[in-house]
Amino acid sequence: MNKNIRDAAPNEWFGSRFDSMLTAEQTGGSMSITDTVCPPGFSPPRHIHHDADEIFVVLTGDMKFWLDGKTVTVGPGGAIFIPRGSEHSFRVVSDIPARHLTIFAPGNFEGFFAEMCKGNYQIPADMEKIIEIGTTYHVEFTGPPLAAED
Repeated sequence: MNKNIRDAAPNEWFGSRFDSMLTAEQTGGSMSITDTVCPPGFSPPRHIHHDADEIFVVLTGDMKFWLDGKTVTVGPGGAIFIPRGSEHSFRVVSDIPARHLTIFAPGNFEGFFAEMCKGNYQIPADMEKIIEIGTTYHVEFTGPPLAAED
């Protein structure tokens, strides 16, 4: 039975909150949806998902996306598609947190978020461990987070 759930496990990491709405297990692996809230200025390291497409649906705040060297800002009600194999990152550029749905097809990357929350890994101090865990989820880290001027 598919139903919206909230993880019982820790769901905060590096100032952001990750709540699984649908997991790969619930969808037979076809997709996952994570309700994510990131604080102003948050940016993950640049990375590539080798096995999954990613969609961001922005609910609140403004997010500047960097995708294969090009930038676009997406606000509430907007969405962006990140094809698998594309180098990307984002930065929350609004004064308020950005809440967005992160959709992966196929699913499974929600497990990476869960491991990061559980381990409370820090960037850049724990990047070696983050990279190690990332390889099990087919993500390759390719560069630093986006700076304010990117």
